Amino acid sequence: MATYVLLTRVTSAGVKTIQSNPRRIKEVNREIESLGCRIVAQYATLGRYDFVNIVEAKDNETIAKVSANLGARGTVHIETLPAMPVETFIRAIGRKGRSAD
Repeated sequence: MATYVLLTRVTSAGVKTIQSNPRRIKEVNREIESLGCRIVAQYATLGRYDFVNIVEAKDNETIAKVSANLGARGTVHIETLPAMPVETFIRAIGRKGRSAD
């Protein structure tokens, strides 16, 4: 499974939904999982983004489906970032450095 960071900004329509039904956040999580992803962690944040989710998905196509599905509702804007463990990044950079010698 690949790891992705979803940076979410809630629209004014989304704020109204959350205010009238805060449990909607958990309902959306179940929808994300029904699309083949796993929520690893979720944080409500203060600042530029309202939520940060760490999600695992089989591939880019799966997470793109989630982002498009949620974004089409008009209640959130999502920026999706692929993520990798730092050790994986270090190994990848190390391999590149060796081939350049």
